[in-house]
Amino acid sequence: MRSIIVNAYGGPEVLKLENVEKPTPKSNEVLIKIEATSITAAATMMRTGTPYFGRLFTGLRRPKVKTPGTDLAGIVEAVGQDVNRFSIGDKIIAATDLKCGAYAEYICIPQDDMIVHRPENISAEEATGILDGGCTALAFFTDQVKIKPGDKVLINGASGSIGTAAIQLAKEFGAEVTAVCSGKNAELVSKLGADQVLDYTKNELENSTDQFDVIFDTVGKLSYCNSRKHLKRNGLFLTPVLKLNVLMTMLFVNPFSKKKLRFSATGLRKKELRIRDMIKIINLLETAKIRTVIDRVYTLEEMQEAHKYVDLGHKRGNVIIKIA
Repeated sequence: MRSIIVNAYGGPEVLKLENVEKPTPKSNEVLIKIEATSITAAATMMRTGTPYFGRLFTGLRRPKVKTPGTDLAGIVEAVGQDVNRFSIGDKIIAATDLKCGAYAEYICIPQDDMIVHRPENISAEEATGILDGGCTALAFFTDQVKIKPGDKVLINGASGSIGTAAIQLAKEFGAEVTAVCSGKNAELVSKLGADQVLDYTKNELENSTDQFDVIFDTVGKLSYCNSRKHLKRNGLFLTPVLKLNVLMTMLFVNPFSKKKLRFSATGLRKKELRIRDMIKIINLLETAKIRTVIDRVYTLEEMQEAHKYVDLGHKRGNVIIKIA
């Protein structure tokens, strides 16, 4: 089978397409023919080996896992003798986390891992595209804060993978949403439900006097200290990006302030919670309450080009790799 192989940290050029042996499922595993995968923030960070403390998990000098890719959608092609939750022909979605392996034509996954059934009316591209951003946003909006109807929520990086999902989820919970993105993406986020759009290239947030119950910085570009003036008295600043200043704020500012900063590594939560979120997101997608925003679709052969595009930092929603 064809698979992307990496032997070093670096730019998109480290992603090499090679022929490798097709895996055989163990007794408790399912063999999945991968139809599509997506380029997640986790996948790009594991490719570059940054931030460097992440190498404690992915490999100090070079990647431990040779085939990258963390999310996928596909069809069950074979099952081990002890498998009872899935059958040949089932459509599924799965998250592989640090085990990776999604940048390939086939993968074996234990049936009790991060794998759930995919409804018939959801394409592989839609499913894998919504998985990372949707589950990340949902985790913040259910575990870190309970959004109530009428809450004012600001979403920074609103046109990205997490941002496009966060807008739709916040609206589903009844919030009033202000989206921060570039002017060229204003129409996109408005169609997703944003009530107000601020253009970061014109410093419209900095010049605004509005205050919010929740600020969700999906891309780690805002400063908590500079954003405090935009938080209400008991407001929350949320971020999925861990930096030194974030850690210092949580340790030395949070205990003395009513305006809290909260970070969460949503991919490290208990499996039961993550599967719950996967099922919730897929149900919302199935019932058309949210939709997947897809910027571009590449093939497995175009993996390097796809990563080069993502590295530019201007993608709208999700970049998909179509494999099957």
